Amino acid sequence: MKNQFTEAMAFRHACKAFDETKKISDENIHYILEAGRTSPSSFGMEAWKFLVITNKKLKEKLRPLCWNQAQITSCSHLVVVLAGIENVKPSSGEPQKRFARRPLSHEQIEGYIDLYSKHLTHTLSSDENIYAWTAKQTYIAAGNMMTAAAFIGVDSCPIEGFEKSAVEGALDLDTTQYQVAMLLPFGYRINEQSSQLRLPFDKVVEFIV
Repeated sequence: MKNQFTEAMAFRHACKAFDETKKISDENIHYILEAGRTSPSSFGMEAWKFLVITNKKLKEKLRPLCWNQAQITSCSHLVVVLAGIENVKPSSGEPQKRFARRPLSHEQIEGYIDLYSKHLTHTLSSDENIYAWTAKQTYIAAGNMMTAAAFIGVDSCPIEGFEKSAVEGALDLDTTQYQVAMLLPFGYRINEQSSQLRLPFDKVVEFIV
């Protein structure tokens, strides 16, 4: 299993061109999305949503808003990763629902809400601050989806190069509820994989004993 995971990590790269004739099966895209859904998140808030786009016209509409990157239209499935805004606010009632999934008493839940609110006082003080926090959480889910995809031989490419407000407008998003964190195309490579360039282990890892 270790070797299989290592092979998946070596297989994964930022795919720049997908084969438009190849489509991901429903079973495989669900496998990839499930890796995102079951990912860990701060306080267990799961402040994300994944829009899965296969509509050709919509992908064509989004491409010029994403620095005209070819992956947007050549991919099989375009996943728009959204960061939650309203649903992390205590006033929304959603944090209480998240905590209530555990076998906790009413008093314990109220204690968690109090701790949550106080710990995140600054973070929850504006939608801009909330986005900075929840968008960061979505990267955990995105990383797991990309690794899950690589494990089954599906390519991906995380895209941060996009006009945020324009993409949100094109998707008709209510940005008080969700905002775009990244775009994540999935598909099958059409070109040979480029060499994976990484710093050596000793340059990025330091053991403190």
